[in-house]
Amino acid sequence: MSESETPILQFEQISKSYGNVPVLSGVDLTANAGELTVIYGPPASGKSVLMRILTGLEHATSGRILLRGEDITSVAPADRNIGYVPQSFALYPHLSVRKNISYPLDLAGVPASESREVVANAAAMLKIEEHLEKSPDQLSGGQKQRVAIARGIAKRTDFFVLDDPLAGLDFKLREQLVDDLRGLKTATGASVLYVTSDVIEAMTLADRMAVLSEGQIIETNQPEALYRTPQHAHTMALVGFPPANFLRGALERRGAQYWCTTPLFSFPADIGVPHAPRQVYVGLRPERIHLSHRLGDVGDDAGPLHASASVVLREDLGGEDIVYLQAQGVSLTMVDRDHHRGDDLHENVTLSVFPHHLTIFAADTGGALGRGAHGAAAAAIRAEAGAHHG
Repeated sequence: MSESETPILQFEQISKSYGNVPVLSGVDLTANAGELTVIYGPPASGKSVLMRILTGLEHATSGRILLRGEDITSVAPADRNIGYVPQSFALYPHLSVRKNISYPLDLAGVPASESREVVANAAAMLKIEEHLEKSPDQLSGGQKQRVAIARGIAKRTDFFVLDDPLAGLDFKLREQLVDDLRGLKTATGASVLYVTSDVIEAMTLADRMAVLSEGQIIETNQPEALYRTPQHAHTMALVGFPPANFLRGALERRGAQYWCTTPLFSFPADIGVPHAPRQVYVGLRPERIHLSHRLGDVGDDAGPLHASASVVLREDLGGEDIVYLQAQGVSLTMVDRDHHRGDDLHENVTLSVFPHHLTIFAADTGGALGRGAHGAAAAAIRAEAGAHHG
C-alpha cells in the first residue's frame, strides 16, 4: 500500500447530539497520509463540532476516531499530537510574534536552538519574518492569521488541522493566504485536514474533498470529480459557483429508452440503474447554459435543447456576468463569459443546453441516476421520436 493510500485519520460512525437535537449523524471519513483533505460544508453543517471532537474538546455521542491507526476517542487533547489552527486568531497579546509561534515548542521543552530554527522556517513560509519582534496589536488581520497558522505548523507533528482559518478575512487576503497554504503540505511533508465553508477555497486546495451537509458526509472524491460527476444532488448543489440550477422532472420508458420531461424540455436519458423512479430532479450548471446565437462556439453534433426565456437581471463580476433568467415560470442562473450586451432586461431570448450536460437525480433519495443521452445517438433518438410524433 502506497503512502497516499495509508489512512492517517479515520472517523468511524461519529454521531453527536445535544439533547434530542442531532448535529452529526454517522460521519465516516478517511484522510490519507500525505494528502491535503478538505471538509467543505455550508455554515451550521457540523464542521466545527466535528473538529472539536477530533481535537478532544468535545466527546462524540457515539463512534470512534483513529489517528495513525490508534483509537484516540478517549485520549486527552494534549496527547493527540495534532497541529491545530483554529478559526479565531487566538494570539497571546503580551507575547511577541516570535513567542506566540514558539509557544507550543516551549511547552514541549524543545531546545532553544531547534525552536529558533522551526520558528524561522514557519515565519518564512508565511512571509512574516519582518514581524517576529512585533506584538499582535501592531499587526493587521491578515498578519495575525498568518501568525496563528505559523504557530499551528510549528508544532512537531505529522498531522495538521486547519479549522476554517481564513473565515472573516477579506477576499484579497483570502486569495493570498490560499496561495501560501497550497504549499504547506509540500513544505512540511505532513498530512493536512482543512475545514472551510468556501467552495472555491476547498476546490483550490484539496487533494480530496468531503462534502458535509446537515451533519452527514454526502460524498468524498477529488474536487474535479465532485464537480463533473456528482453522485448526489446535494453535492451538485454545494460544489460549484454560482450554485447549480435544478428542474423538477419525470422519467418514463419509451421502449428500450428512458425519456426525461421537465417544464422546459424533454430529452432521451442514459440511466445507470435498472429500476429508476419516476420523479426526478435535473441538475444544470449555470456555465452550461448558452444563448442560441452563440452555439457555434460550443461544438457538438447532437444539437441542443431550446427554451424561451427572459433576462431578469445581469450582474457584472468583471471576468464574467451572472445572468438571471425566467424560463416558463422557472428561475435559472447563467454564467456569461462573453459579456454579451445584446440581451436587455426583460428581453425574450432563447437558451440552449446540450442533453449530456443535464444530470438526473432521484427526487426521493437525491442519488444520481444518469445524464441526458450524449452525441449523435441522442440526435438519432430525438429525430426518431419526432418522426413517430409527426
